[in-house]
Amino acid sequence: MVEVIFDSHFKKSVKKIRDATLKEKIKKQIAKIIENPEIGKPMRFGRKGTRELYVAPYRLSYTFESDKIILLALYHKDEQ
Repeated sequence: MVEVIFDSHFKKSVKKIRDATLKEKIKKQIAKIIENPEIGKPMRFGRKGTRELYVAPYRLSYTFESDKIILLALYHKDEQ
């Protein structure tokens, strides 16, 4: 069983979202990450070791180990 850990930055950004359909999309993407942690795009340089998954217009940043998935942040595409 995989343990999912939510970082404080991730929790704050999800709380700010009011759109129910967008929250549902985020939940579906998290379910996909749990099924296959390597689904996201691997980041390079300063963010090496993390992956991102696009949830229009946001990006979901996470990292994973053998039995843990840590959801790091959810940020707007233009705030990179």
